[in-house]
Amino acid sequence: MGYRVKEIFHSLQGEGVHAGRAAVFCRFSGCNLWTGREQDRPDAACRFCDTDFTGTDGPGGGVFEDAQALAAAILAAFPYPLPPLDGGGWRPYVVFTGGEPALQLRPELLDALHAHGCLCGVETNGTLPLPAGLDWVTVSPKAGTRLAVTRGDELKLVWPQDGVDPADFAGLDFGHFILQPCDDAARGAGAQAGADHIAACVRHCLEHPRWRLGLQTHKYLGIR
Repeated sequence: MGYRVKEIFHSLQGEGVHAGRAAVFCRFSGCNLWTGREQDRPDAACRFCDTDFTGTDGPGGGVFEDAQALAAAILAAFPYPLPPLDGGGWRPYVVFTGGEPALQLRPELLDALHAHGCLCGVETNGTLPLPAGLDWVTVSPKAGTRLAVTRGDELKLVWPQDGVDPADFAGLDFGHFILQPCDDAARGAGAQAGADHIAACVRHCLEHPRWRLGLQTHKYLGIR
């Protein structure tokens, strides 16, 4: 069973606990909450998605016949020599994202990357089970969906969302709780809506210190 990948690229992690960390991102094609087509957005479970995850035509993207082929493409995207397995100090970081990576992510791909010393993280909507062996799990819940992944390293809630209360998630088993202002200005909400979302998240974090404010720093920096 092959892998369909929209793009593979090297950049800095822009969000969450690992913001600012260099990584190779493998963006899988496809999602279980939205087709990726604008005409279907009003009926999607995730209507604020800001990512193009359709097809396999992005930089480094394509159809990979097996885990070894995809792992080789991911490793080739690091623009510097990787440290020896016993090198200590740092390990190359790979982030699987989408779309929804749980639709395609399998243990053999993680094994192939671990064999080269990589740490493997995932950014998921949490509605599908994840394979064992991940080194970092970030779950971003969406309104009206049921979580299959209720524990991990980081819960990153895009907020406000209609029908979602951060308190619904605060009791789950995550090491970090991130509240990220919903950025829907590009879809017609306007600058004031964006400012209101930031203000709401700041206020909530001040009143509920279990949560910390998370910003999409890559958008401020103008990087991918």
